[in-house]
Amino acid sequence: MADTQDLRDRFVRALEGVRGSSEGPDPVPYAERLIARWQEPQRRYHTVDHLTAVLDRVDELADHADDPDVVRLAAWFHDAVYLPDRSENEERSARLVERALPEAGVSAAKTEEVARLVRLTVTHDPADGDRDGQVLCDADLAILAAAPSAYAAYTAAVREEYRFVPNDAFREARAGILRQLLGLRRLFRTPYGHEHWEATARYNLRAELEMLSPPPPRSA
Repeated sequence: MADTQDLRDRFVRALEGVRGSSEGPDPVPYAERLIARWQEPQRRYHTVDHLTAVLDRVDELADHADDPDVVRLAAWFHDAVYLPDRSENEERSARLVERALPEAGVSAAKTEEVARLVRLTVTHDPADGDRDGQVLCDADLAILAAAPSAYAAYTAAVREEYRFVPNDAFREARAGILRQLLGLRRLFRTPYGHEHWEATARYNLRAELEMLSPPPPRSA
């Protein structure tokens, strides 16, 4: 279970790091509103536990980022708007960035960068020189390299979020996502992520895709 007080503290540090000082509006109300979003009842995987895990991975990859605190704020906002039956969650989350961060005292340039990173999570395909994008995308995808039990829990939680989708339609859509990910030249773009997570993630994705595939017809 995520520690919400620790999350508040982490948000305060990230926001003050991006602002460059502790001056400005109190960060705590912004943290509270974001945590409330991550605790909404429709979420099963995209919860405060996922937020915590992504922040942990950003910390792990911080040496590969140009501006780790900007990436941390992007992690906070990347699924802040999340409705499983809507397709524009990343765009709506980025627009939330563009409303909230200027009000919280963040410069226009840093706000634009956080919003850009949030939008990048649509494809998880950052450019070769986009170090901050690489860190955020690697952190968000790190669950793909989880141990078997954790990966199974992840896939079950995703299915629960989409429980309103019939089984056949879900399997088809999920298989398409898995094939898209497997088709990427590299799932993980940071040197650390590629070295430590790539092989396991590809194994997990292929195994899940095989489970989703219909069995061959039985011969007469």
